[in-house]
Amino acid sequence: MNDRIEQDWTAVCELDDIVPDTGVCALVKGTQVAVFHLAGDESSVYAIDNYDPHSQAAVLSRGIVGSLGERVVVASPIYKQHFDLRTGECLETPELSVSAYRVKVAGGKVWIAA
Repeated sequence: MNDRIEQDWTAVCELDDIVPDTGVCALVKGTQVAVFHLAGDESSVYAIDNYDPHSQAAVLSRGIVGSLGERVVVASPIYKQHFDLRTGECLETPELSVSAYRVKVAGGKVWIAA
C-alpha cells in the first residue's frame, strides 16, 4: 500500500516555502503545476496547471489570488482571466479551463497527486 501512495503523490516543497496568498511553480512528472497556499490552515492549498491557455505562457503561479463570490481564484498575470483553484475552470472562457490536482499536506510538505 505504501508503494502505491508514493507512486501517486509527489512531494513538491515545504508548506512554509510558499508565502501565504501566493503561488509557486513545481515540476510534477514533467508537467508545470502552480501550487497556491491561501492564508489560514494547511487545508488551504490548491494546485492547477501553470500553463495559461489564453496567453500560451506558463505564468499562473505568478497570478493574483483572491475570490469571486464563493470561488477561490487566481487571476492570470497577463490577460487577467480567473481560474477556479478548486476545479481549474476559467470563469470567463470555460472551454479554456486548466487541470486541477489533488493536494495534501503531510509532515510539513506539500504533496501533489498526478
